[in-house]
Amino acid sequence: MKKFPLTTILDNIRSALNVGAMFRTSDAAGINKMYLCGITPFPPHNKIPKTALGAIDTVLWKYEKDTLPVLKHLKNKGHEIISVELTENSINYWEYKYKRPTTLIFGNEITGISKEILDYSDAVVYIPMFGKKESLNVATTFGITVYEVIRQWLKKSSK
Repeated sequence: MKKFPLTTILDNIRSALNVGAMFRTSDAAGINKMYLCGITPFPPHNKIPKTALGAIDTVLWKYEKDTLPVLKHLKNKGHEIISVELTENSINYWEYKYKRPTTLIFGNEITGISKEILDYSDAVVYIPMFGKKESLNVATTFGITVYEVIRQWLKKSSK
């Protein structure tokens, strides 16, 4: 199984079904590790397996109550910290050049990522919206963003 130097942080995600879907995507994409933080449901929560379909057994994960110490630890290990959030200064996720290793942060479905975490991030990226809605489901955003990072890395390594 191929693993990429990509870590993800689920910060205060409300839905266990979203968490399960992100586990499944993490397995498919070969992410290195997933941190579940704050109020984010974590195994053995009974709804996660419904959408994870066994990925809780194949993805390296850890629960942490507070997100900021995790970010500090990862930054000290050389990770670039990227929040996925629409803000005034966000960069289009297609245009951003992701370094190795990278940590992507995904926030609460209603309130998003806290200002404290956004301020700690090296960059903030967003997915452009072309319809009437201003956002996607967080599990959908997770999949799109994770695969863009990997696409860029694979494209760069094939040159």
